[in-house]
Amino acid sequence: MKNVLIIGLGRFGRHMAIRLQDLGNNVMAVEEDEETANDVVDRIPNIQIADATNPQVIKSLGINDFDLCVVTIEEDFQAALVVTYLLHEAGAKYIIARAARDMYRKLLLHNGADYVVYTERDEAEKLAVRFGARNVFDYNELSKNLGIYEIAVPSAWVGESILDLKVRSEYGVEILAFQLGGDVEQILDPEFVFEKDMHLYVIGAPDAIRRITRNKA
Repeated sequence: MKNVLIIGLGRFGRHMAIRLQDLGNNVMAVEEDEETANDVVDRIPNIQIADATNPQVIKSLGINDFDLCVVTIEEDFQAALVVTYLLHEAGAKYIIARAARDMYRKLLLHNGADYVVYTERDEAEKLAVRFGARNVFDYNELSKNLGIYEIAVPSAWVGESILDLKVRSEYGVEILAFQLGGDVEQILDPEFVFEKDMHLYVIGAPDAIRRITRNKA
């Protein structure tokens, strides 16, 4: 579980906030427009109505308490740039910002953003899984109930084989490939043994992946 701050509740912001909450994370949102906030308060209950371009507002939020800050202001790039800079100056651990143009992306990265995204709902949900779930490095949705995930190998699996662990029957997933400091390699042998620091490429349902990654030491 992570503490996440979302600034801006347009389409991108609200989709990401809701998905992060669905994944079990604590989400606080900041939205300047009261009507916009009221439209989503039934889905995102922890909303503060405030102007995040005000340094005092950012200071009052306790930025150090958040594992992730997401700037999703859609209509005013200057405001998004200011907020990104203020978050960075306040010591934000990781900042995701949204941009409509490559030039905006470069400016956001230069002013404190760690990651900049362009697209809308699909990317918002993908980022929610990637940054909101433990030990998930990447994610591609195949359907609402199935995806391919890049995850850290669970510590309990190290030294064990796919066959010994009965991965398919016990965990409900298929191990497709692995990476250990080099290229991604396909796994075909059921007696394949997991090693420390491996990244695994796994296909399965979100609940199955959460069970695996949640138990990683």
